[in-house]
Amino acid sequence: MDDFTAFTLRNKTSTKISCGILLYRLFNTKLQVFLVHPGGPLFVHKDDGYWSIPKGEVDPHETDFLYTALREFHEETGFEAEPPFVELGYITQKSGKKVHAWSSQYHKDDEPEVHSNLFSMEYPFGSGKIGKFEEVDRGAFFNVPEAMVKIKDRQRELITRLIQKLDYQE
Repeated sequence: MDDFTAFTLRNKTSTKISCGILLYRLFNTKLQVFLVHPGGPLFVHKDDGYWSIPKGEVDPHETDFLYTALREFHEETGFEAEPPFVELGYITQKSGKKVHAWSSQYHKDDEPEVHSNLFSMEYPFGSGKIGKFEEVDRGAFFNVPEAMVKIKDRQRELITRLIQKLDYQE
């Protein structure tokens, strides 16, 4: 079993809930969405199908999911999403985790610089060495067709819902 599979099996759950923000902008009249790439050694050479909306798990006894989404967005990106926030509902990932999402429009033309929080993990597995890694190693805006390739397959639905809410057509 490879390291990635072992890590996934150890962390697989069907009862967890995450919340996130799908940031978007209209750039030269084209809809773009902001996605983040997972940090750490397990994802260094993984690209298409591994990007995600900035999101994170709900803390125990936390009931304000939008608050969770905003907190996690800031922790993963280092900057704030701005209101208004439009609810996109939730999707269920392959692991069974539910991801509740909201959209937020980014009103600048720049590429925001990502500054992510760190997490600790034993790596290589079984080595006894604990390393600190960025939860997110980069973020970028993508045009919708490219975003649909980059994002995790189950999260594509969130982009589709955003397109519908915005009544966007290319």
